[in-house]
Amino acid sequence: MFVLATTLMTFIQGVTGTPYITGGDSPAGTDCSGLASWVANLATGRPAYGSRFHTANEESALLARGFQYGTGGPGDLVIGWNGGHTAVTLPDGTPVSSGERGGVRVGGMGAFQKQFTHHMFLPMDGQMPEGDPALGELPAPGELPAPAPEPPVVAVVNTGPAAPSTGPAPSSGLAPEPPAVDSLV
Repeated sequence: MFVLATTLMTFIQGVTGTPYITGGDSPAGTDCSGLASWVANLATGRPAYGSRFHTANEESALLARGFQYGTGGPGDLVIGWNGGHTAVTLPDGTPVSSGERGGVRVGGMGAFQKQFTHHMFLPMDGQMPEGDPALGELPAPGELPAPAPEPPVVAVVNTGPAAPSTGPAPSSGLAPEPPAVDSLV
């Protein structure tokens, strides 16, 4: 249901520099709540454009998209706002905003600005893919896969000159050693 955090970051990179336009809802321009709407829409499987909210109805719009009250935890999508401004902190901790020195940009304090009196988050822990048959099953979030077994160590000890051979030596399973080099060219 949720898009991966990398998809959100890819989207933000694509719209960085979009001009600040009050009420805007297109790549031609947007304001702070338009940007927050785009991110919230994408994170909940909606098209980015065409369903924007503003700071006056942000709480109900975020609740309708599955957001919860508070700032969540590491890896969650967080949006903070007050009566006149809003900004976002992506699941990887990247702050993004529009209107804090121009149009859409990465940087600043994101959702965690002191001026924000409201915060909501979208838990992103359910974003892990279930697995790909070509890759095998992925571990559950927070579960580390078992380490691969280490290959056995084979020691070869030279105890002196080799005895005369009457046939091929038994195979040790090791690759033959390369021939010795007499000189370097």
